Amino acid sequence: MTISDEILFTLLAFVSAFLLMLGLMGFGVDTSTRRLRERIRELAAESETGKSISLVRDRYLRELPPWERRLAALPGMDALQLLIEQAGSDWLPHRVASACIGIGIALGLLCGLLLGTWVAVGPGLLLGCGLPILLLRRNRSKRLLRFEEQLGDALTIASRAMRAGMPFTESLHMISTEMSAPLGKEFALVYTEINYGGDVRAALLSLLQRVPSVTVVALVASVMIQRETGGNLSEVLDKLAATVRERFRFQRTLMTLSADGRMQGRIMTVLPFVVFGYMYIIEPEKVMIMLHDQTGRELIVWALCLMLLGILWIRRIVSEKI
Repeated sequence: MTISDEILFTLLAFVSAFLLMLGLMGFGVDTSTRRLRERIRELAAESETGKSISLVRDRYLRELPPWERRLAALPGMDALQLLIEQAGSDWLPHRVASACIGIGIALGLLCGLLLGTWVAVGPGLLLGCGLPILLLRRNRSKRLLRFEEQLGDALTIASRAMRAGMPFTESLHMISTEMSAPLGKEFALVYTEINYGGDVRAALLSLLQRVPSVTVVALVASVMIQRETGGNLSEVLDKLAATVRERFRFQRTLMTLSADGRMQGRIMTVLPFVVFGYMYIIEPEKVMIMLHDQTGRELIVWALCLMLLGILWIRRIVSEKI
């Protein structure tokens, strides 16, 4: 096998491993459904905080270099900033956009040069541009799952603190000190915002924006209703904590029952690469014919793109169903 064939095989192995990683990790499972996003927008629209203009942000944008200022002014930067916050990352949105563009151009040119066809530039460009976003979405899913796992214990702590005579804001401070990240960090932000003169409603809506979860919607709605109508908030938090634990237990049970089907999907994802590797071991001449031919290389690129599209589509269906 010549040097060019080794480079070509290495590139195919890299793309195959990346597709295999996507299939095994099951990225892109968005825990927030369409109804949840609509409800968050409705609650945010009712808040007066959305009408304020951040002078600090405007000054920060003016101090950026021209290239980063243009990236920060692109549409969708606010959504990207929200995704970064939900993922618990400290990246800046224009830096993420720069990374997407740089990785996309590099990977697109590499695929086009090594495969010898410009058909591979487009898929490589899209793959490179989407890689940072996929990593952020993956981190967001893991962070939201961890938050929901901690929420039941946090509500129990708040309920017991209020029964002991502490106000609601001090119970938030106790949660922030007793619980680890990410829940402790988020409640610390809520407590800090209220402690420095912010409105409780605005602080809870900010929490809902950063943590788009059904359980957080229930928590915010319960606190808002109690503050408007009165009632025993500690008892409400106890019932909500029990509901959160039951919901989390049900999700774990659902994951256990669907493990067989998910494993079958992973096997179907791995199978084409196993067959390709087996054919390369027993009859490398036939495999190299496809790699040397222009049409064969284009067919490989299209096959990898269709496999990636299939993985994305299946994950989208599973996400909508859950």
